[in-house]
Amino acid sequence: MKSRSAKNKGKRLQNSFRDLLLETFTQLEPDDIRSAIMGESGEDIKLSPAARKFIPYSFECKNQEKLNIWEALSQAEENAGDYDSVVIFKRNRSETYAVITVKKFIELIDENSKSSK
Repeated sequence: MKSRSAKNKGKRLQNSFRDLLLETFTQLEPDDIRSAIMGESGEDIKLSPAARKFIPYSFECKNQEKLNIWEALSQAEENAGDYDSVVIFKRNRSETYAVITVKKFIELIDENSKSSK
């Protein structure tokens, strides 16, 4: 795959994930969540301070057929700053997945179990 095609593929995932976040968090404005420009350093999804109140995560998006998960995690962690890092990934004709630390996963399911009581 040519470099330009690969970047376009990655950009499609970033845009679709951004759109999903905006659909979910309807209280936010479209400019509160934006997709990074290809080649821009840092997080792939840029969040405004208002968006950070609802979404305290740092996102790295990968749309690749053969993903080196360890490299993706390392990149996500480097860009995360004070936020929990999340790798959003998919490949052609597959679902989209998110990778978080097991500690964060346990916190989320514990919060969910407490709120459902």
